[in-house]
Amino acid sequence: MDFDLSEELQELQLTVRKIAREKVAPRAREIDSTGEYPQDIFEVFRDAQLLGLCIPAEYGGSGAGILGLTIAIEEVAKYSNTAALMLLLTRLPTGPVMIAGSEEQRHRYLTPIAEGYQRASFALSEPQAGSDVAGMRTRAVPDPEVPGGWILSGTKCWISGVVQADWYTVFAKTGDPSSRDHSAITAFIVDRNLEGVSVPRVDKKMGVHGVDTGELHLDGVRVPPENVIGEVGGFRLAMLGLNSMRPIVAARGIGLAEGALMYAAEYVKAREAFGKTIADFQGIQWEIAKIATEIEAARLLTYRAAWLADQGKFTKEWVPYLSMSKYYATEMAVRASSLAVQLLGAAGYMEDHPTELYYRDAKQLTIVEGSTQVQLGLIGKAVLGHDIWWD
Repeated sequence: MDFDLSEELQELQLTVRKIAREKVAPRAREIDSTGEYPQDIFEVFRDAQLLGLCIPAEYGGSGAGILGLTIAIEEVAKYSNTAALMLLLTRLPTGPVMIAGSEEQRHRYLTPIAEGYQRASFALSEPQAGSDVAGMRTRAVPDPEVPGGWILSGTKCWISGVVQADWYTVFAKTGDPSSRDHSAITAFIVDRNLEGVSVPRVDKKMGVHGVDTGELHLDGVRVPPENVIGEVGGFRLAMLGLNSMRPIVAARGIGLAEGALMYAAEYVKAREAFGKTIADFQGIQWEIAKIATEIEAARLLTYRAAWLADQGKFTKEWVPYLSMSKYYATEMAVRASSLAVQLLGAAGYMEDHPTELYYRDAKQLTIVEGSTQVQLGLIGKAVLGHDIWWD
């Protein structure tokens, strides 16, 4: 069993670490304060060819896979979860296309993402249907004027990158609108410039400022037949893209926890109290040791999950292992950021230090792309159903 990264992945890690330190870190606080999209960071990622890490070489990417993107996101998230989200959005909306899309779709939509000429977003959640995907109300009805075409109507919400996107992966009911069967749901590619596509509102968020989150409204949008992802009713295939995202989201948590703990550790070594530094107290050392151990445990879970996903192991029997990485790493990020604030005391609560930024950003990770409770449900059912068993 070899735990070492390949030479290519080690080189990628060092390259992204340098970019994160020199380009991302100095901008992190300003991005959070202004909420403006960091186009300069996007261009840095584009020039370093980081926007196509998970996209195969035949479509313009570098073919580094889920593990490569996971490693890159971990490095960036040490300083900015907004910048890490920008990298994540190269995979979330493109995943269903890579898994179930046609060759024409892959060339038309993946290559511009990999080369940095386009951006995309993932439109699944609705106001009354977040984790309850089957409760969605967005409808797709056959277009009477275009054989095989569809007309989409509905509203999607909580879409990261909704303002910046050139196209969206949109899920809609093509079957009985009252049905809770996944076969009634289909995935579509919806171009931003189609008539009837609008972004009526942008959310005011607690954290992860800089990449807009908001609503996507579809008012009788005509989608051509060639923009159906996979088969009509092929929602299960498209959902495999979400399964494979678990380690990528987990990487945001690992990086955030590392950044928060490193900052707090340097602070307590320099802060004097009661005739010694805060770091000299055993109680402080123990708390740091606990989180450091959790970070390493989360990394092992996450790298294994990324390795599984790169082998195509993101079907039902493998989902609990992917869910473990997302659940553990994101909840650990909340604990790590909370500890960082506590170690700095009152100073940690102030904007003079990045700990309060880490703290605000961490919570989002336990909610997006399958909440902690959803992941626990999947893991628990896997044990009860003997998908995970040790005998």
